[in-house]
Amino acid sequence: MRTPFYELHIRPMFRATDREHMGFAVDLWDYGAVVEQADEILTRLEADMPPISTGGPWPEEWVALFRRWTESGHKRLELGTAQFAFNQTATVVTITATGTFPAAGYKGWLQLETETDTAKTYILYFEPPDAPDAGAAGGFNLRERYRATDTRSVFVHDSTGVRQLQ
Repeated sequence: MRTPFYELHIRPMFRATDREHMGFAVDLWDYGAVVEQADEILTRLEADMPPISTGGPWPEEWVALFRRWTESGHKRLELGTAQFAFNQTATVVTITATGTFPAAGYKGWLQLETETDTAKTYILYFEPPDAPDAGAAGGFNLRERYRATDTRSVFVHDSTGVRQLQ
């Protein structure tokens, strides 16, 4: 069974209404705050949260996933580091991230993080292996493509910060 990660499995379960309802006690979209309050959040989820008036309780599968995440050490994805390239043809734009993973067994991908009418930001995530791998760290060449008719500014977010590509 795959190890749950905050960004992939936990954060998406917190609906905007959940965040709003719990805002007085914890920001459910903040990893550190969720880790700090994980035991209390789990206790409330197992009992009766969220209440019916704000969307109703989570399905048992979601509660079990949250429990498994807490039991497996509150894992989260890492921000990767790469050299980025921006290439545009008449029909397609390609963003490429090239580099070497921190250690053997890592996986990585570019993911759309945010978008507005004028800009879009991609984030580079690395997923560490569940157990250390004795092999050598591998290189990566990750790509994200979209239509060239999308003329918004493009930013990338990695462990060095956020920077504009185009």
